[in-house]
Amino acid sequence: MLWQDKHAALTFMSLLLLLWQEAAPIEVPEDPKIQQDLKQPPTIMKQSVKNYIVDPRDNIIIECEAKGNPVPTFSWRRNGKFFNIGKDPRVTMRKRSGTLEIGFRSGGRPEDYEGEYQCFATNDFGVSLSNKILLRVSKAPLWPKEVLEPVSVTEGSPLVLPCNPPPGLPPPFTFWMDSNMSPIPQDKRVSMGLNGDLYFSNVLAQDANTDYSCKARFLFTHTIQEKNPYKLKVQTKEPYNDTSYNASEPHGDRKAAESTPTFLSPSGSESSKMVLRDEQLLLECIAAGLPTPIIKWFKKGGELPGQKVKFENFNKTLKIVSVSEEDAGEYVCMANNHLGTIRHSIFVQVKAAPYWLHKPSDQVLAPEENGRLVCRANGNPKPRIEWLVNGQPIESSPTNPNRQVLGDTIMFHSVQIGSSAVYQCNASNEHGYLLANAFVNVLDLPPRMLGPKNQLIKVIKNNRTFLDCPFFGSPLPELRWFKNGQGSGLDGGQYRVYINGTLEIKRARAEDEGTYTCVASSILGKAENQVRLEVKEPTRIIQAPEHQSAIRGSTARFTCRVTSDPSLPVSVAWMKDDKPLYLGWRLKKDDESLSIPNVNEGDEGTYTCTAKSEIDQLSASARLTVLEVATLNPSVSSALLPARPDPPMDLDLSDPAARSVRLTWIPGKDHRSPITEFLVQFEEDRWEPGRWQNLSSYPGDLNSVILQLAPFVNYQFRVIAINSVGQSDPSRPSPRYKTTGAAPDAIPKGLRGWGSRKDNMEITWEPLLDLERNGPNLHYIVWWRRKDVEEEWNNVTTVGTKHVVHNTEIYVPYEIKIQARNEFGAGPESNLVIGYSGEDKPTDAPTDLRVSKVDSTKVIIHWSPVDLNSVQGEFKEYRLYYWRESSQVPGLVVSKEKKVKGFYSTTVKPSGMLSDLAPYSNYKMFMVVANNHFESQPSNTVEFTTKEGVPDAPRFFKINRRSWDTIHLEWAKPLEPNGILTGYQLKYQTVNGSKVGPFQLETFFPNVTEFFLRVPDRSSRYKFFLSALTQVGKGEDYAEESPHFTNEAYIDQVDIATQGWFIGLMCAIALIILILLIVCFIKRSRGGKYPGGGYMSCFTKALVRDKKDLPLDAVDQKDQDGSFDYHSDEDNKPLQGSQTSLDGNVKESDDSLVDYGEGGDGQFNEDGSFIGQYTVKKDKDETEGNESSEATSPVNAIYSLA
Repeated sequence: MLWQDKHAALTFMSLLLLLWQEAAPIEVPEDPKIQQDLKQPPTIMKQSVKNYIVDPRDNIIIECEAKGNPVPTFSWRRNGKFFNIGKDPRVTMRKRSGTLEIGFRSGGRPEDYEGEYQCFATNDFGVSLSNKILLRVSKAPLWPKEVLEPVSVTEGSPLVLPCNPPPGLPPPFTFWMDSNMSPIPQDKRVSMGLNGDLYFSNVLAQDANTDYSCKARFLFTHTIQEKNPYKLKVQTKEPYNDTSYNASEPHGDRKAAESTPTFLSPSGSESSKMVLRDEQLLLECIAAGLPTPIIKWFKKGGELPGQKVKFENFNKTLKIVSVSEEDAGEYVCMANNHLGTIRHSIFVQVKAAPYWLHKPSDQVLAPEENGRLVCRANGNPKPRIEWLVNGQPIESSPTNPNRQVLGDTIMFHSVQIGSSAVYQCNASNEHGYLLANAFVNVLDLPPRMLGPKNQLIKVIKNNRTFLDCPFFGSPLPELRWFKNGQGSGLDGGQYRVYINGTLEIKRARAEDEGTYTCVASSILGKAENQVRLEVKEPTRIIQAPEHQSAIRGSTARFTCRVTSDPSLPVSVAWMKDDKPLYLGWRLKKDDESLSIPNVNEGDEGTYTCTAKSEIDQLSASARLTVLEVATLNPSVSSALLPARPDPPMDLDLSDPAARSVRLTWIPGKDHRSPITEFLVQFEEDRWEPGRWQNLSSYPGDLNSVILQLAPFVNYQFRVIAINSVGQSDPSRPSPRYKTTGAAPDAIPKGLRGWGSRKDNMEITWEPLLDLERNGPNLHYIVWWRRKDVEEEWNNVTTVGTKHVVHNTEIYVPYEIKIQARNEFGAGPESNLVIGYSGEDKPTDAPTDLRVSKVDSTKVIIHWSPVDLNSVQGEFKEYRLYYWRESSQVPGLVVSKEKKVKGFYSTTVKPSGMLSDLAPYSNYKMFMVVANNHFESQPSNTVEFTTKEGVPDAPRFFKINRRSWDTIHLEWAKPLEPNGILTGYQLKYQTVNGSKVGPFQLETFFPNVTEFFLRVPDRSSRYKFFLSALTQVGKGEDYAEESPHFTNEAYIDQVDIATQGWFIGLMCAIALIILILLIVCFIKRSRGGKYPGGGYMSCFTKALVRDKKDLPLDAVDQKDQDGSFDYHSDEDNKPLQGSQTSLDGNVKESDDSLVDYGEGGDGQFNEDGSFIGQYTVKKDKDETEGNESSEATSPVNAIYSLA
């Protein structure tokens, strides 16, 4: 029953997917204007790696960069909990980025910040997530101290010296050295294993001559730690004399006991290994035995993958770089010597962390359209797919009736504005996870044209033509084309309209000229653009160059006559062997021909003339053959197709000649697919023995061919057959065939002459290839002489590739040529090459350096040039050195680093522009002239001052909230004021989602760097634009947006004791108390009625009177008879916290302070301070009226005195 339910569910899902009518997602073009205006959810662009190991000596940087519109804000989670960056002074977030920087300059331990981090990029349209970044700090623990006893071993026995390095993060790289810091020599007998241990297949007596120390190098800290060295004691049956050691007989005449192979690593007859897909597989087998065993590897049930397998460590390690599932299986290593053979099986199991089959991609949909996100991954074991939306599990997110989750697919139907979101797909198994973000962005945008307006297109007559009209809109607009503003849309027949807006004209004719209009329309509007089409006549070569042969020393001439449309200018260029032709002094070119006088072997080749206009080009080629040089034109092989016929058989050589031989073979079976081609390969035993190289390809109907060969080579050949299925295995090699020697045919390439010192010229060239030598004793003859001077050729014979000519004049031209020779004769001479001797320091310096048209950031410079003969080398440039000496802004410190700019000019009155200067600054500069190696003395030094400019943005701009209705703005002066600051300008507006309020403007004096803004609504957000001002104008805006202040944690904790208003209030209260005390003292001295009450009784009654005269509080109410009731609900609370109303029945005789306390608790402590709290004691009979006692109260004296 359960199976039937699952089957029914799968059938329903399949049917739903088949019936689904999905609109193709809208592709957003990479147009800057579209990208700027388009509202888009956030997209993570850059993040740190999942397993992130950092150096404890450096600051920690965890990267998280994202794009979106509006610009995303960033937050982090650490170990699954919100990471409050503001509470940790060591952690800062980069501006306009989510990248964290954790600094330890003021202390702290990097280990305290280890953990799992995840970045969240948020804007109004969704939340995008980074991978979970596991941050760990690199560790390099010390090697534990240990005392190693000498190791005693019998000669011929195996030995393992353990390394056991301390576990580091990442693991250290281990190696072995002796006490002299020399690496331990390793071979098939002695080698280091993958675990770092040193293995001896058998020990020799001379192994005791050194000690063995294991070293561990930690990559992050660049430190090396070492283990205490091992000392070996080798026990031999006979004394060992190291002077009689023989590598071929390592045990000499002592004849140590031989032994059959045994495995040192791994142990036993079989083991297993698990490796992840795409990782590196390392299998190791190290055997003991005497003689030293030989290791061989096999794979049961198949062949070792030859393209992927490498053998290392003297065949003891098998390495597969990128493992795939087919590499799983049983691998067998075999160790053998003449006493026996042993085997070990390693069973390799390949697992896989999740990898993508179909990664979800961003979707842009129009309202009411359908779409889907697909997330498919594979792995071993099969990964589990989990969907999230805006970082929350999709099951716990608000329900969306337009969304349906079907396993690895989310279906969207009839999407609506406001449903944009970022979806995350997490595919995970026990070996890892994949996380992908894909947003669904629902847009409604009117049509918009993206291409240039009123474009002019020129095309060639009868050519296929495309008129582009890039457009965009959501929903996707419908596009139609019109010609000359008339008729219905163009589509069909001669025209075809593509979905991207391009109009194809299948064959442009003269009548197709005109103005074409493309119109994009949707329910939201329409947009249009125009393209002007002109049809031109094609460029033609009416007389093309022809193949010709020329005798060496004669003149060859190629003709190339061209015609084209009268309105299109045409240029003709020549190439030789598909490379631009350098005409030099010998070759001549005019409008219709190319002349080559004094033809030599170097002129042989294919010459191509190319006629080019602004919209088309045409080429024609012809070959020049120099008759004295034999040419070889190998047949061009047909395209190789996959094939596997049987290899050819019975190769035979006949018809031997000096440079050729006939090769004959019998084709193998073609397996019902005809052989289309034979590939002949050769191998020679002199230069690269064992390496097979392709020689020639021949049609499949031949089985006997004449091979063109190089002299002085001992060849053998093999043949590979090719048919439509693939290549055969190579045939068995033919007998060897040795050609006779001959003089070289090739000319050394790369001949050049240049000076490494001022009095020499180095002549260098590339050596001939091995197969170009043609015989033994190859050497080179080099000739040189001064150019334009009647002197004899100098020459030298050398076997190297360089000759130095000494005692030359400074930078003079030389003519150079070269020839290769061997025992059989001389090869052809090269063409003349012009080289130059060395350069020296220029003798003259530029003069009269001056400036004009000084601006805030640029200046025009002028100077008097030097005589180019004084450069004493190749004129390279005039080199200007300039630096910022100081700023005219008082107190601003600047960098005086020198900068350089080059100017190449050979005019009589040279000048140039120097830009990117700092405004309002004093500069200095001087100029030199330079060749390839030297500079002249400096010119005169020039000082100039740039004009004032607009300032840079303020150095920082901070937004804090001091209270619920106040925002505190703070900023700093620009690093580069670029002038005298005249003030600051602050523009701000409210921001509520996509709605913004009008701009408001504030200006400040230059010495003001903070501002308190009162906000009427504490939930409002603001966007601020702050800029500095000079007399020139406004500088760059520093834009900031106030953050969400959702709880009291974001309000500045203000110490009330440091506030000015509080200090002033306390001072006023103290002054009033002092005056009251003085008045009481005066009253008492006049015999007032306070014999026992003292000053405090007087002072208290004065306070009560003072309190009574206060205005009525808003909470006071009238009695029924219309009179005011001064009582309040807070009559029994301290005076400090409320305005306690006073009862009218205050009696003169109530002088005791107890009357003003609660229950008579008022009292003085030992230092005379008053402990009780002031409250007004009410008369028990409140109905007796409100007769005032102030007429007889002594407190009235205060008012009379005042």
